[in-house]
Amino acid sequence: MSISRRGLLLGSLALLAGCSTNGANHRANYAAKPDEAHPMPAMPLDKIKPELRRTEVAYETGQKPGTIVVDTPARRLYYILGDGMAMRYGIGVGREGLALSGNAHIGRKAEWPSWTPTVNMIRRDPAKNRKYAGGVPGGLANPLGARALYLYRGGGDTHFRIHGTNQPSSIGYAMSSGCIRMLNHDVIDLYSRVDVGTKVFVIQA
Repeated sequence: MSISRRGLLLGSLALLAGCSTNGANHRANYAAKPDEAHPMPAMPLDKIKPELRRTEVAYETGQKPGTIVVDTPARRLYYILGDGMAMRYGIGVGREGLALSGNAHIGRKAEWPSWTPTVNMIRRDPAKNRKYAGGVPGGLANPLGARALYLYRGGGDTHFRIHGTNQPSSIGYAMSSGCIRMLNHDVIDLYSRVDVGTKVFVIQA
């Protein structure tokens, strides 16, 4: 076999091996979570576009390792790892998600949080939201999903959240309400990486 043909063959095998490894990682990332307070089934990979799956990527930024960068127009969230790398997650955004830009920090964290629609949400769509005015307990049907990160600025709550979702098909899109949505499997991963006080930088344009 010629050197050129051998090189081509080895390159093809390496590419296939890389695809196989990525596929295995993605299956592990979105596997069932039976030990959660509300056990979660596996997330079928065919329901998540490849570009929206949790992936470690090259990402140049002036932000320090440990920072969350929310790229609202791109529908992506990055957790900065350092050395030019970041963990990338697909997100969905909504009207409230367009209300904050620049610096904030995580002021509170919650697992399987309860949810109560805001006054503005009830006013905008009373038929849909008024029935939930008393609050919705945490669980798989809760709009905040498995985890919530509450963003603060200057000591006060911005009412901007990074949270899971009970509508995984909304990831990658701009929806009519809500803040920053992540797949439940992804927000659990992000939640495990951050602490109260973690800096969040939000890009709007």
